[in-house]
Amino acid sequence: QPPVVLARRRKIALIGDLNLPQCRKYRIEQLASFWQGRGVDVTFAHYQDVPRCVNALQDATHLFEYRLQNFPVVTMYRYEARRLRLPVLYDLDDPLFSVSAYETYENMQAVEPELKAHFLSEAPKYLEAMNGADMLTVSTPGMVEHTRLYTRRPVHLRRNFADAETLEQGRDALARRQEDGLFRAVFASGSRGHEVDFALIQDAVIGFLDADKTRRLMILGHFDETLLPKALHDRIERHGFSTYGAYLATLAQADCALMPLTDDIFNRCKSAVRVIDAAAVQVPSIVGTVGDLHNVVVPGQTGFVTRTASGWRDAMEALARDRSLRHQMGKAARQDLETRWGANDGAHIISPEVLEWVHG
Repeated sequence: QPPVVLARRRKIALIGDLNLPQCRKYRIEQLASFWQGRGVDVTFAHYQDVPRCVNALQDATHLFEYRLQNFPVVTMYRYEARRLRLPVLYDLDDPLFSVSAYETYENMQAVEPELKAHFLSEAPKYLEAMNGADMLTVSTPGMVEHTRLYTRRPVHLRRNFADAETLEQGRDALARRQEDGLFRAVFASGSRGHEVDFALIQDAVIGFLDADKTRRLMILGHFDETLLPKALHDRIERHGFSTYGAYLATLAQADCALMPLTDDIFNRCKSAVRVIDAAAVQVPSIVGTVGDLHNVVVPGQTGFVTRTASGWRDAMEALARDRSLRHQMGKAARQDLETRWGANDGAHIISPEVLEWVHG
């Protein structure tokens, strides 16, 4: 009999690529905390830490894999899991397996052709690892839809959510917020290429900043400022990423968060982590209709969902004219985050089939 039948307890061995801080937080540490809160033991490890990974498998009842390719060491873990008769789940939060997603991803215009070619060559390696699992979980409804085009394995939803650490660090950041009379719109970019997304709203942002000298654009993370008019450089505040707590503290200084996405396959799979981060520090989000972001914003209550180019400017102006509206929306965003988008068992967070697969 397999361990899942013999054992009354449940233990997940979670092996993944832990190199990216945001991915580690939302798909590894958050998942471990989620299952531990439901009486399931979890041991997680970076896939290159072979002794820890192998040890974790020995008394596990389930193997969860995250963002792995078919490296020889991953094949070895999979072999050991099958020897131990462990069911295997594969988790992913970007369509790294999809050549069509990369070929049409407009952000690739901002990177070297060699880098795009590298991503394309890696895609089949993710697909092979993915299709060797028994079940798949992905981070958004759009990702579920696209993934099902590439596999016959069952594909289920496990959205990113606001864990206890996010909420606590958000409270700490809010306590340090300082008012200085400026209105700041923030654009966060966690990787290269998002200048292409920003270009969708660049004219609206320039017009907004030009209308009042007390307005600023905050840029968090990666961005080529040379693409912006030089006349605006003195009204741009640039911040790099460091720890998650420091990121939230900087984000808390903003009055609204701008999250445009070009309409392509890759971005239709995008999660709402930036909306979650902004809501944690009571910052209302302004989003479009691409990806999962608009599903996490309550239009007119916790932020704005715009379907037109002019809507971005209109939303910023509404918040800049009425600071009470900005505070009201920010508080509503935080409350909605705590009540709806926390670590709960709702089907909008995790598919019931996944809960049954582990507990059943």
